[in-house]
Formats: sequence, structure tokens, C-alpha cells
Amino acid sequence: MLYHLLYEWLYRAHPSYSILNVFRYITFRTAYASLTALALGLIMGPWLIQRLQQFQIAQHIREEGPSHHQVKAGTPTMGGILIVVSTILPTFLWADLTNPFIWIVLGSITGFAAVGFADDYLKIVRKTNLGLTGKKKLGLQITLSLGIGIILVWMSLVGAYKTHLIVPFLKGFTPSLIWENLHYFFILAFVPFFIFVLFVIVGSSNAVNLTDGLDGLAIGCVIIAAGALTVLTYVIGHARFADYLDLPKTPQVGELAIFCGAMVGASLGFLWYNCYPAEVFMGDVGSLALGGAIGTVGVIIKQEILLISIGGVFVLEALSVMLQVLSFKIRGKRVFRMAPLHHHFELLGWKESKVVVRFWIVALIFALFSLTTLKLR
Repeated sequence: MLYHLLYEWLYRAHPSYSILNVFRYITFRTAYASLTALALGLIMGPWLIQRLQQFQIAQHIREEGPSHHQVKAGTPTMGGILIVVSTILPTFLWADLTNPFIWIVLGSITGFAAVGFADDYLKIVRKTNLGLTGKKKLGLQITLSLGIGIILVWMSLVGAYKTHLIVPFLKGFTPSLIWENLHYFFILAFVPFFIFVLFVIVGSSNAVNLTDGLDGLAIGCVIIAAGALTVLTYVIGHARFADYLDLPKTPQVGELAIFCGAMVGASLGFLWYNCYPAEVFMGDVGSLALGGAIGTVGVIIKQEILLISIGGVFVLEALSVMLQVLSFKIRGKRVFRMAPLHHHFELLGWKESKVVVRFWIVALIFALFSLTTLKLR
């Protein structure tokens, strides 16, 4: 909105106001989107926490978890509303709203937040740790992801998006995710792409959700992953950088740096209140929304495989749950003392704050490695 008001309308009508030309630069708007989101989070945080307490929107702690977590019972939850609002508003203020990719990611974070909100609401009403059934939650996530996939397919037909897969370290290997020889079954040609999109976005959303189990753990890892995506979106959207690094050139993608920057700022603002001991939890409304947004950005910028490394901690957390379930069903034995992985280390004797900080370090290592692959192609 500020971009259109100050640059598109005011500057172009009055070029003598040269200072307004700075609003054309993505780097400038990304920085201010981050600061705006951070300020909103810090200012709105106490008010939201107070309202959540007034409405008795408190977290139910599962009994089978580490016993020391029971002291957290009653801590306000659904704080993810703060993150979502603090991400969306700065994006509206600083981004180019004529860019279709901006609306896709805004729709993604809003849609997944709605699913998380419904899940959190049912948990509070029932006063248990059970909200939406697994089938209902997964069905809603699949529906949202399928909608995103359909929009991207339409954009690929008009040349605004490419459905090829980018493989790190193999710049000459870009397999198509579409069966191009199915002329009589046009819709079926896109089935592989839809399946791939569903796997990435739904998987990302649930992986962040599984990581959200310790004070500051998930949001700290989100800050790191979103920071890496901010760099990637800017580089891929910059013609010179994209050409130098041999990346797919998609100029409109650069605008997503503003959304990712806002997500970083909003997450930092939330971490202020979520760090140990947490004053508020993000709940599913936050974790599902952030994971869905990260997955959507990864699909749009064609770095789905690299997203595994960018969100390395999220992947490890999700894999730990899958391995635990499979091992128990097949062998009748557990691989970890408890899943997700962060609880395993807690039961090994690590203090919660130590687990969180060490996982942040691992997340940072994964993110830095991901960025180094840009040159190693």
C-alpha cells in the first residue's frame, strides 16, 4: 500500500520528490517490512496475551510428555495470531500488491492459520490436547495445497511460472513435473506436479507443527529458515544475481523477499514473549501457518529440494516421529525415548533451554549450508 501510494502514485506524478524513489527497491522495503512486523509484534504482544488470559485460552499439556512441562499448564496459547497478523499487515504496507505471488503466499498463511485456529479452538473447548481429527486436519491442508497448485499450474500456462524441478549441484538436470505427452488427458498431465506440491506444503506445515514443543524452539528455527528464504527470493528475483548463480530467472519472485522479511520480523517479535519461560505459545494457528507459508515460498521459488536443508531441524523432527511410529508398529520397540526428537534429548537429561539453543545452532548450520549451494552448482 505504501509502495503504491508513495512510489507508484506520488513519485511518478512528482518526480522532483526524488527521495521517494527509494521505495522502488526491494531491499529497502524488505528491511522496513521486517522492522514494521517486529514493532507490531512487540507492541501488540502484551495486549494479545492479556486478552487470551481473559478469555481463558490456555494450553493443555499432554500427560505423557516430560513431567516438568506440567508447570506450563495454563499458559495462553493461540499466540500465532500475533505472528500471522504481524506478517500480513507489513506485507500489505510494503509489497507490490499487483504481484500475484504475494497474494498466493498471503492466501497460504491465512488459510493454514484458519485450519490451526479451528484445531486450537476445539482443544480449548474440549479442554484436551485433541482438536481436529487427523483426517480432517490433513484433508483441509491438502485442499489448501491443491488450490495453490492449481493457481501455479494456471500461471505456468501463461508463462509466469515453471513446473520443472531444480536439483542442487545438478544444474543441467531439471526434470519436468508434468507428463507432457498426455494430450487427450490434459488435467492428468499435472498430477505429478500436484502430488509434489501437496507433499512439500503439507509436509512443511506439519513439520513446523511437530517442532513446536519447547519454549522458543519452533519460532527460533522459523526465523532462521525465513531469513534464508529472504535471501533466496531476492537473489532469484534479481536478474544479474540469478544469471551469475545459474538460477531460474523469475523477476516477480523477488517481491516475496518482503513477505519473508516480514515473517522474520514477526517471528522475532513473538520470540520476545515465547522465549523461556514462555508467556504465550503459538499454538497450531501459528505453527501450521508458518509451515504452510515456508512450504509455499519454497514451491514458488523452485527450491523444494533445498527446502529440506533450509528447514533441516523441522525435517529431523518429523522424521523422528515417523521412525518412532514405524518402529513401534513393526518391531514393537521405540527408536527414541520419546518423539518428536526434542523430547528425546530432554529425557536424556538436557535442560529445555539447552535443547532449544542447540537446535537453533543446528538450524543455522543447515541454513548456511543451503545458501552455500547457490554457488556450488
